[in-house]
Amino acid sequence: QVQLVESGGGLVQAGGSLRLSCAASGSTFVSYAMGWFRQAPGKEREFVAAISWSGGSTVYADSVKGRFTISRDNAKNTMYLQMNSLKPEDTAVYYCAAARVLRPRVRTTEYDYWGQGMQVTVSS
Repeated sequence: QVQLVESGGGLVQAGGSLRLSCAASGSTFVSYAMGWFRQAPGKEREFVAAISWSGGSTVYADSVKGRFTISRDNAKNTMYLQMNSLKPEDTAVYYCAAARVLRPRVRTTEYDYWGQGMQVTVSS
């Protein structure tokens, strides 16, 4: 079992930056690949970024490539998402997730544990 708690969301102006954190507890953090997803009102949950157990491999959605950076600190059991050059279309509830695999995954169905989600709002 893994418990995931997100933090760092909020309101920011277009062009600004936010850093999301996902703290994990309850199991061996290095055993899991991790990911970020988001869900806007009226839309399905979509993949944002994922990272392997070691942090050596990352995958990004085309919509965030070059603007967002995913990372993890296994000593702190924490994953991060640095979001730069934010756009109004980045507005959504952001979720972190853990998958009992070593390589990054992009489908929601491949993840075993989810955080509660937190709001990120980008104003124009």
